[in-house]
Amino acid sequence: MFNVGDKVVYPMHGAGTIESIEEKDILGEKQAYYIIRMPGEVKVMVPTAKAEGIGVRDIIDKETASKVFKVLETDSTEMDMNWNKRYRDNMDKMKSGDVYEVADVVRNLSFKQKEKGLSTGEKKMLLNAKQILVSELTLAENSNKDEMEELVNNTINNSFAEYSKNITTNNTPDNVVKKFIPYSGV
Repeated sequence: MFNVGDKVVYPMHGAGTIESIEEKDILGEKQAYYIIRMPGEVKVMVPTAKAEGIGVRDIIDKETASKVFKVLETDSTEMDMNWNKRYRDNMDKMKSGDVYEVADVVRNLSFKQKEKGLSTGEKKMLLNAKQILVSELTLAENSNKDEMEELVNNTINNSFAEYSKNITTNNTPDNVVKKFIPYSGV
């Protein structure tokens, strides 16, 4: 059970503050709802009886926030080569509401974007995952959104610079002939 003023995370939406608890009559059914103010002054209504079941949870503390940055500082984890499977895997991580899984998605997609670009769907996913992560870190660190976004971006950029040294600049496999041999027509 959450109280007015609690800072919570609503999976796939980000972190916000419970502004009030109100009873609403929707389609003839009275229920109590958490009214959560999200970033950008968006308000979300979540039935109090279903909140924990759909993954609403308290925001992380400062100690956990520093562990999230450790995730952003590490090398990317292996992702499926098939974009459709990769998209579904990343969506499942985001739906889990686990801050470490969301950080993993942000780091992996950021690295992939820097290496060879992302599809439109994955670009949207990266923006959404980053917004969710930044909103929670902002509340956990009692910071402002722009500063936190810059810190997340800088952390990822430094991590990518460190780990991309291992990436060959030429995406051609080593066993492929890299020299042109003209056909003599014989």
